[in-house]
Amino acid sequence: MLSTKDLVFKERLAKKLMERFVGFYEIKKAVSKNTMRLKLSPLMRIHPVVSISRIVRYRKPVKEQRVKEPKSVEVKGVEE
Repeated sequence: MLSTKDLVFKERLAKKLMERFVGFYEIKKAVSKNTMRLKLSPLMRIHPVVSISRIVRYRKPVKEQRVKEPKSVEVKGVEE
């Protein structure tokens, strides 16, 4: 998961209401011991090489923890 600390979003909520981490991104390559190249969506306008301090390993939710459902995405011209 990638930290949202310095990311800019068009539809940004108040900073304290934003999620701290976004996505599940595949690590394509270790560029150096401190940087990784991620497989990012082309819609994300950031460089794909990020510092390891911005990456956090995904942990499954605890059994009793509430899970926030992801928002549905609508694509024009495409039907389910």
